[in-house]
Amino acid sequence: MPLRPLDPIEARVLSTLMEKARTVPDSYPLTLNSLLAGCNQKSSREPLMNLSDAQAQEALDALKSLNLVFESSGSRVTRWEHNFQRGVGVPEQSAVLLGLLMLRGPQTAGELRINCERWYRFADISSVEAFLDELQERAQEKGGPLVVRLPRASGMREQRWAHLLCGPVDTAQAAMHSAGGAGEGALQARIEALENEVSQLRATVENMAQELGMSPPGHD
Repeated sequence: MPLRPLDPIEARVLSTLMEKARTVPDSYPLTLNSLLAGCNQKSSREPLMNLSDAQAQEALDALKSLNLVFESSGSRVTRWEHNFQRGVGVPEQSAVLLGLLMLRGPQTAGELRINCERWYRFADISSVEAFLDELQERAQEKGGPLVVRLPRASGMREQRWAHLLCGPVDTAQAAMHSAGGAGEGALQARIEALENEVSQLRATVENMAQELGMSPPGHD
């Protein structure tokens, strides 16, 4: 049976669970308070939201009825985890791309590849595009397409993609809105990529220093 369209709050709650499962596995599954903090983050979110406990709980209850989230047992405090891959019936790579599109709005294949570094490491942009194409051409008997390629906006070299989990998208309006935030989004993606690269280089230098019996830089 095809999945009913999610509302924006349900999409934010679901995609936040998907993100935290990948990026902070030690604190996952999430309590309601942790989930709420993730939903209301001021970075890596489009649009920004300010959800209440009641709104998040209502969304969790609705997602539970759709078999997209479930309560984790064995804890004194109720914790929640997602069931997106099985509930929607998509492979891991497709789930990652859909989660990012729900969290951060329309993005190009290149932006998706950079933004999902902590979730899943795609070999190249063409592999991202292959999964996006597959999601766009998804058969009706499986529930139909889950993403759409937006028209190329003025001044942009690449087309952006949007998810369809909240229902049909006004592609022209989405493309215009996406173009307005393109510069900021590209800059943020570049900053995050550079931060990841610096972290990797720092770890490499520290490992080399340990092997040579030297104090890592800044630890003298």
